[in-house]
Amino acid sequence: MASTSDIQITISLADPSLNDEELDEEVENLLPQIREVDGVAQAAKVPIEEAPEGSKALGGFLLGILTAEVNPANIKALFGFLSDRLGGQPIEMSLKAPDGRELSIKASSQAEFDFAYQKAQEFLKP
Repeated sequence: MASTSDIQITISLADPSLNDEELDEEVENLLPQIREVDGVAQAAKVPIEEAPEGSKALGGFLLGILTAEVNPANIKALFGFLSDRLGGQPIEMSLKAPDGRELSIKASSQAEFDFAYQKAQEFLKP
């Protein structure tokens, strides 16, 4: 069960070379792997009800978007996993702290993932 001190991270896969079904399959393959990362309390696809304007959906869920709740102490493990697994693909992440602050970051290379992790660390400092 997720704690109220967990960080909510929304991960959007933004690979223009994937069609809708491939994007959905990528998220389906990624979910069980993310759930195994240390500190991830839960991970799921985003239901249509939480759709930002202009989003595409398939089967009741947003295409290419998933959320994870992560213990702040383990954010490095999640970023490491994402960097290893998606390091060459463009992704967008939105972090929401328990106090309501939000940070949006994008990455599509190892260097950008490293920079995004640094920004996330700064964001999470009290």
